[in-house]
Amino acid sequence: MNYRIVKKAGAVFMSVLIAASMTCCNSDTDQADISSETVSETSAENVKYISSVTHDEMRDIPSSELVKEIKVGWSLGNTLDANGVDGVTGLDSETSWGNPKATYELFTAVKDAGFNIVRIPVTWTDHMDEEGNIDEEWMDRVQEVVDYAYGQDLFVILNIHHENWHDPYNDNFEAASAMLKKVWTQIGNRFQDYDEKLIFEGMNEPRKRNTPLEWNGGDAEGHDVVNKLDAVFVETIRGLGGNNPKRHLMIPTYAASVTESAMNDLVFPQGDDKLILSLHAYTPYDFALDLDLEKREFSEDKGGNDIKWVMNAIKTKFLDNNIPVILGEFGAVSKGNMAERSEWVKFYIGEAKKIGVPCLWFDNGAFTGNGENLGLIDRNNYMWRFQELKDALIEAANSEETSE
Repeated sequence: MNYRIVKKAGAVFMSVLIAASMTCCNSDTDQADISSETVSETSAENVKYISSVTHDEMRDIPSSELVKEIKVGWSLGNTLDANGVDGVTGLDSETSWGNPKATYELFTAVKDAGFNIVRIPVTWTDHMDEEGNIDEEWMDRVQEVVDYAYGQDLFVILNIHHENWHDPYNDNFEAASAMLKKVWTQIGNRFQDYDEKLIFEGMNEPRKRNTPLEWNGGDAEGHDVVNKLDAVFVETIRGLGGNNPKRHLMIPTYAASVTESAMNDLVFPQGDDKLILSLHAYTPYDFALDLDLEKREFSEDKGGNDIKWVMNAIKTKFLDNNIPVILGEFGAVSKGNMAERSEWVKFYIGEAKKIGVPCLWFDNGAFTGNGENLGLIDRNNYMWRFQELKDALIEAANSEETSE
């Protein structure tokens, strides 16, 4: 794929060929070797992003084969999905949660590190009118960021994230279904010419927000509505033009949960070989997400069995039934325990690799404070803040261990 940008100012078209490169040196603990491309700027008013990449012919392969080509991934968290900050609107929302704007160089650094898939979470709600029409300027920016990765031959997962309208209640299904169709029709039409490297993920963690059922696996009603919304998403994309009838699609369980009830109640659409199950597993929770600094130790005996249970459940419930799976989110917050996190990631990726499931680290760009510090790469200078952890992740994903 050849990366290019075309801009328009009034009736004047400008083609910009990207061909500059730079290298960023490393410190003792942080490193990023970057071969980047820069985009020339123009001061013309009303400059509009038109298109960005040339597209290869889409391969007609089942998702089970596509997933085998995916090694390990990285997510652009807390960026295009940032929302809800008072007084912040439009394109400014991208930086409203404290991260800098995404750049081509960032994805170059991610690729050079050894990742071959990126997930780009996007919140669309704040960029739509009352009828659900997506602001064109926002769609252009999303496409631009997608192209930073896609144009470098990375797999890309594009989703809808932090949306407030698809909570899985029976009395909300009709409205949620209509909005899901509206949003994904616009996204699908914009990206219809992209090949199999671009994957659509229908929903992110659909759940009964702000209730006791939010993170415990849900209930029968929630499971049923998520199943129906998954089906609506698949039907919507399959009805669009371009490459969408053959596009690889990811659909979640309730909350993308690996709880037994959520997995057992999933109804996976049949007769479509280009579907992938989307699951999230920050396992074991005490080590991975609990912010208690005392819970910072990991070993195969201390937490490893939880990971083994998750992987065994995924294998027996889904892989053994010809349902491919991607763990679209995983990670462990920093508690001043890089050595333990490195051991954890080796074990986690190793167990996932045994069953043939690729994993994507959710990097929210956070390194300080009392929150979920899941940052790996400094987006201001493209240096890996936890070099040992990043290396462990890449090495485990590229080990010679094969799926069982």
